[in-house]
Amino acid sequence: MRSQKRILVTSALPYANGAIHFGHLAGAYLPADIYVRYHRLKHSDVLYICGSDEHGVSILLSAKKEGVLPNEIIDRYHALNKEAFTSIGISFDHYSRTSQPIHHETAQEWFLDFHQKGILRNRTEKQLFDNSVGMFLPDRFVIGTCPHCGYDRAYGDQCENCSKYYNQTELINPKSLVSANIPTIKDAVHWYFPLGEFQKRLETYVESHVTDWKDTVLQQVRSWLKTGLSDRPISRDLEWGVKVPLADARGKVLYVWFEAVLGYISATKEWAAKQGTPDRWKDYWCKEDTRYIAFIGKDNIVFHCLMFPAMLMAKEGYILPDNVPANEFLNLEGQKFSKSRAWSIEIKDFLEVFPPDPLRYTLTMNMPESRDSDFYWKDFQMRTNNELADILGNFVNRTLHFIRKNFNGKIPVIDKLTFADEEFISEFKSTGDEIGDCFERFRFRDGLVSAMNLARRSNKYFNDEEPWKTVKSDPVRCGTSLALSLRAIYALGIFLEPVLPFTSEKIRALLHLTPRMPWDWNSAFTFVLPAGHKVGEAKILFHKIEDEIIEKEIAKLGALSTKHAVSRNYVILKETISIDDFEKMDLRVGHILSAERIPKSEKLLKLKVDIGFDERQVVAGIGKAYSPNELVGATVVLVANLQPVKLFGVESQGMILAATNKDGFPFLVRPPTEIHPGTVVK
Repeated sequence: MRSQKRILVTSALPYANGAIHFGHLAGAYLPADIYVRYHRLKHSDVLYICGSDEHGVSILLSAKKEGVLPNEIIDRYHALNKEAFTSIGISFDHYSRTSQPIHHETAQEWFLDFHQKGILRNRTEKQLFDNSVGMFLPDRFVIGTCPHCGYDRAYGDQCENCSKYYNQTELINPKSLVSANIPTIKDAVHWYFPLGEFQKRLETYVESHVTDWKDTVLQQVRSWLKTGLSDRPISRDLEWGVKVPLADARGKVLYVWFEAVLGYISATKEWAAKQGTPDRWKDYWCKEDTRYIAFIGKDNIVFHCLMFPAMLMAKEGYILPDNVPANEFLNLEGQKFSKSRAWSIEIKDFLEVFPPDPLRYTLTMNMPESRDSDFYWKDFQMRTNNELADILGNFVNRTLHFIRKNFNGKIPVIDKLTFADEEFISEFKSTGDEIGDCFERFRFRDGLVSAMNLARRSNKYFNDEEPWKTVKSDPVRCGTSLALSLRAIYALGIFLEPVLPFTSEKIRALLHLTPRMPWDWNSAFTFVLPAGHKVGEAKILFHKIEDEIIEKEIAKLGALSTKHAVSRNYVILKETISIDDFEKMDLRVGHILSAERIPKSEKLLKLKVDIGFDERQVVAGIGKAYSPNELVGATVVLVANLQPVKLFGVESQGMILAATNKDGFPFLVRPPTEIHPGTVVK
C-alpha cells in the first residue's frame, strides 16, 4: 500500500425515495461510521462524505403516484433520512444532495470533458415510446415479460426475478406504466461511454487488489470482466435529472448511474467551500497520498469497482478507490426487507422506543460482512440484556458504585502491582491492537467481539479481586484493584466509541474527564486517571428490555398478507428443546422405490421408501412440486419412528423432511446418493 497522508470515505448515496431502514444501515453506513470514528480516535486526516441521490425514474414514479412534483418527494426524504442518520449517530462530515447546483455543474463538466476529448459515442437506438403521452419510456416506466425467465412483472432494464440485464425492446408484451397502453418502438439518439475500452486497465486495477478486497467483491467484478465490458448509455429521455449540456440534447438528462457517483465529488467540493478552502477538495480526490474507501452494499459493486473507476481514469488526475468493502444483505426475521409488505423497520420508528447504541451493537454483531445475515428482535433483546447490560453496564456500574460508597467517589492510589494486575493492564494494549487490526481490515464484528471480551475479562478481574472483602481486610489493595478497574472503563469507553458513541459519551461524563485529559486510541492503554480525581455517581447505561416490549415489535411485522403471515411460522424460532428431546427422533436416510398420486388429492403422494432394514409407506404433501416419476430413485431423509397416521385413508409410516420457500413450495432434503439407506442422520 502506498504511503498514506489522508483518508477519504464515502457511503453509497441513499435514494431520496423512501425512509432508511436497518438493511441500509448495516450495508453501507454503520460500517463506514465505525471506520471513520476509529480513525478520528487515531488522529487520522479522515473525511466522510455522503448525500441523497435525488434523480431517477423511481422518484418520478412516486411523484406521479402521489400527484406531486419530484421536488416534494426529494425534500421530504432528504430531510427525513438526514435526521435519521444523525439520530442513529452516523457522523458524516458533509451530507449533500444531487439536486444542488454544484452537483449539476460538476456532472455537466465531466460530460463535456468526455465529449470534447472524443471519448463519448453518439448512437441511434430503438426505444419504447408511449404515443398517448408523447414520451419515450425510461426502463422503469415499462413492464413486461422477461425474455430470459418468463417473469411477467419485469422492468425494462433488469428482471428482479432472474437478475438478468437486457434492452427494453427485448421485453415480451411490454406495457407503459404511465398510461397502461402498449408502446411503440421509435428511434432515439443517445451518448454512450465506451466502458469496454477501459477493460484492460480495469483488469489490472482489480487484480492489484486481489489480496485486500473481499472475495465476494472480486468474484462479482471478475464475472463482469470475463463476460466483457461494452458501451453504456449515459443519457436518457427524461424530464427529471441533470440536463445534457448540448444544444441538440433537448429533453435528455444524464443517466443516474453516470451522474450519481459524481455526487461524492460535488459533495466534497461543497464541503470545502463551506470550510472557506474551496480548492481543498482536490487534496482528497487528486493527490496520490490519499486513500479512498467506498462503502457500499453488494448491489452497487459493479458501479464502484468498474464504472466509476473507468470514469476517473477517463477524466485523468483522480485517485481510484483503494478498497470497496461491500457488505452483503441484511434480512429481517428471515425475510427480505419489504416496505410494501410492512416487513421493515425504519430507523425513526425504532428510535421512538429504543436508544440508538443497542441497535448499532446488534447490527455490528450481525453485520453481513461476508454473507447475508438477519436481524431478529429476540436476538436484539438478548444482546441488550445479556451482553450490554449484564457485561458492560454491570461492570461500569458496580465499579463506580463501589468507589462512591467506599472512597467518597475519589480514585484510589495505585500501590504495588501484582502479577494479575500487570497481566490485566497488558490486555488494554493487546486488545486495542487487536481491535484496530480488525477495523483496518473491515472486520467490524470481530473488533467488537474483542472489545466485549475485554469487558468480560474486566468483570472477571473485579470478581477475582473481591473488593467487597479487601475493603475491610486490605483497603490499599482494594483501592488498587478499583483504580485499575477504572482504567479498564476508560479504555473500554475509547475502544467501544466507534460502535457505541452515545454510551462512550456517557462514560466520559461518568468519569468526569476534563478537556485537558486525553481521549484517543493511544491513551486507552497509556493514560492513568490521577489519584484523587472524583468520578460521578453510578448510572444504568443499558436498561433491560422486557418480553412484552419485544412481542409488540414483532406484532408490528404482522401487518402482512395471509401468505406472508404464514411464513412467520418458520421465521420465529419455536420453544427451546434439550438434546434429549432431539435424540428421541430417529432420522434415517431413505431411498424412494415407487411413487404414485393419491386420488382426489392435488398434493399428496404415496411413496414406498427403503430405509435399509425395512420398507415404509409414506404419504407426503409434495405433489404440487414433484411428479411421481422424478421421485423414483431419490435419496431423502425420513423420520422413521413417527407414530403412523392415515391421510385420505392411506396409512403413513413416517415423514419425509422438506423445506418450503416463501410461496409454500416444498424442496426435499436430499443427502448425497452414495449414503446407504438406513444410515442414521444426527
